[in-house]
Amino acid sequence: MKALGARSSFYVGFVVGTCTLYVFLHQVWFARNLSPQQPEELEKMAEERKMLEEEEKNWKKEKSALFNLNHPHHTDEDSTVADALYKQVRILCWVMTGPNNLQKKARHVKATWSRHCNIVVFMSSVDDPDFPAVGLNTKEGRDQLYWKTIRAFHYALEKHGDDADWFLKADDDTYVVVDNLRWVLSNHSPDEPIYFGRRFKPYTKQGYMSGGAGYVLSKEALKRFVEGFRTKVCTHTSSVEDLALGQCMEKMGVQAGDSRDTLHRETFHPFVPEQHLTGKFPKSFWYWNYCYYPIVEGPQCCSDLAVSFHYVDPQLMYLLEYYTYHLRAFGYRYRYQPPEPTGLQDSKSSDKGVEHPHVDQKQEAGIQEVEKKAHPLENKL
Repeated sequence: MKALGARSSFYVGFVVGTCTLYVFLHQVWFARNLSPQQPEELEKMAEERKMLEEEEKNWKKEKSALFNLNHPHHTDEDSTVADALYKQVRILCWVMTGPNNLQKKARHVKATWSRHCNIVVFMSSVDDPDFPAVGLNTKEGRDQLYWKTIRAFHYALEKHGDDADWFLKADDDTYVVVDNLRWVLSNHSPDEPIYFGRRFKPYTKQGYMSGGAGYVLSKEALKRFVEGFRTKVCTHTSSVEDLALGQCMEKMGVQAGDSRDTLHRETFHPFVPEQHLTGKFPKSFWYWNYCYYPIVEGPQCCSDLAVSFHYVDPQLMYLLEYYTYHLRAFGYRYRYQPPEPTGLQDSKSSDKGVEHPHVDQKQEAGIQEVEKKAHPLENKL
């Protein structure tokens, strides 16, 4: 009987103690949720609300794709050439990401450089209709990169083959100057079987494009890539995404294009700007054996019309956006002035005599006068 009484007392005490703890924790939780929100939380909510409002202004969401509603540029800035290229060279940008990176990385891509694409699609392993992101029904991990790439390009052709002329693949830590990419592509037709990027040389006759720096396929190249898998000329031969894609391109007769500028400076870059501009690559570093064209270190490493950089964290993403589209040195006309694309020259000649509202005519005359005086000095330099 004594054992029975002790056991009963233990159970009663345990139940009472558990109930007391539950009531106490519930009160703490209730009080915490009713308490005024911390300033940091309110600031974060305001920032997210502002970002959503900006997205609604810039994007038209159709299922899992974002269609750009306007070509962003500064008010009163003469963007005649950029606007014309935006209409003539339509680029779909698809961004390789994953469920864990949507808020950590992909949202910063959405807020910066991807706004200059005509269409943006974020490719993940799982659907996320709110972000939005396309679920490709793959696993996550480096060994899944080529599966993701195969399925992403198939998706792009099937769903958006008529919406764009060029199809760019970029990682969620790649920064792309899309307007400069349009210039690289502007003298080529999307009907050409060609693709561009940072050209590497081993393992294929014509080389292949670095995955980290991003690469862009013409519509014809995309069609051939998809056809290669339908006919089984191409298969998932390797988890090394960029090399495997390059091998498929070669089999399907797609040319590896030269993306360098007219001074033979590289436009696609597999590292951050600092590494290319100020760093020194050890001679034993793999990079020396991979690059198709001679490597230049220092200021001449990179074109004035650079297209991409890789390993870019969110903070640097916004910094590069500022440097590209906001920072200007007063009183200068850019020294590097490559010829305008042929198609644009034709369209502008038909518009001769039409004044563009964003250009101050007196200011333009003053600039021309300064340029005349500057030419003799330029010839000496």
